[in-house]
Amino acid sequence: MEQLKQIASLALSALTENGADQAQVSVVRGEVEEYNADAGEFSLIRSVFTEGVAMKAVTGHKKGTFSVNSLEETEVLDGARQCVEASLVGAPDEAVAIAEKEENRDFVSGVTEPDKAAFFDSLIRFTEDLKAEFPEIMLEQMIASFSGGKRVFANTNGVLFTEADGSYSVSVMYSAHRDGASTSFNYFDIETLDPNARIMDLGMCRTMFGRAVAELDAAPFNGKFVGTAVFAPGALPEVIDVITGAFTGDYALIEGTSPWRDRLGQKVADESFTLSVLSRDPRLVSEENITSDGYLSESFDVIRNGVLKAFCLSDYGARRTGGLRAKSTGSVAVEPGEEPLADLVRRIGDGILVCRFSGGEPASNGDFSGVAKNSFLIRGGRIAGALTETMISGNFAAMLRDIRGVSKEALLDGSSVLPYVAFGGVTVSGKD
Repeated sequence: MEQLKQIASLALSALTENGADQAQVSVVRGEVEEYNADAGEFSLIRSVFTEGVAMKAVTGHKKGTFSVNSLEETEVLDGARQCVEASLVGAPDEAVAIAEKEENRDFVSGVTEPDKAAFFDSLIRFTEDLKAEFPEIMLEQMIASFSGGKRVFANTNGVLFTEADGSYSVSVMYSAHRDGASTSFNYFDIETLDPNARIMDLGMCRTMFGRAVAELDAAPFNGKFVGTAVFAPGALPEVIDVITGAFTGDYALIEGTSPWRDRLGQKVADESFTLSVLSRDPRLVSEENITSDGYLSESFDVIRNGVLKAFCLSDYGARRTGGLRAKSTGSVAVEPGEEPLADLVRRIGDGILVCRFSGGEPASNGDFSGVAKNSFLIRGGRIAGALTETMISGNFAAMLRDIRGVSKEALLDGSSVLPYVAFGGVTVSGKD
């Protein structure tokens, strides 16, 4: 860590000596132990070591950035020069700045040294469990890794943070096959601190694989209706991305396109809905100790019981709009409800369970349309047959006001907390 601090000090000095009014640097050294499997067989094992410096210079309220993939002094000094040169181009912007100094801290979290043998044994056991429990599932690709490293963040306002962390992750892409029939692919990610973890027991592995097998009997939906769509945890990020981007993000608020730009402190969703951004939480593996802008990270609510509590503004976005900077850029969580999924589905009666959504960029007002993939029809209060690709459309802002329920069950995959959420007012259409 001391070497990284020395490189940070060197880079900051070079940036100011080249003419920067303000400067910040992030110096990293990382290690990745990667294990890949294709078509169910291990195909690659490798170790990757990375290091580099990301720099930002502010000169006359103009910003320049530059990165070097090296900690060599000559390359860092040359990178600093090019960073300042980049800052001289473009129009000045009064909102361009660097983080103010808070309490400087040193953070250590997660796993700092990997247990390669134990983790590889867990991966082998996972492939064996998959073959034994779900023989119809083809493991199209698995990318598993231990990722760890050290980082120093510093700026000319006196900010100095250090971090050391690491964790194990497994990313799986799969499909189901039987007698010449096959499903579309699906995927999920899991993060853990335990190299001995039984991967099949984590997240929603068995639920996801079981649904994929059921999709082998998928049939097209005929007709059209406006009703309830239950978004599974795998589809819910599509809604969250709209909330944190088109409704509460930098661009939407700077340009004035957000439908919620004047709704802070007002109700924008059903009272059953709470969305938070978490810097640390016992349900999460990774911690965010400092934000991407260089401030101490703190969990906060975007929406609490349906009321808009905060925007997701960066430091720059806050300066441009006069709003408050978001306290965290970490993981998202939708607070689970009290009702079991089976009871929620039974109460809904008819609708669709959307397990994955594929669509274009929603309009600034939240209008969207796209394809519900890996999804199921809900009929008579139960999850019925699997559907081939079916169109759904609606408006995310209206859907949030028309939430019919939030499940007790939630996906805990190490990096997020996501339940099932039932939205009304969704148009479902298939073949005529």
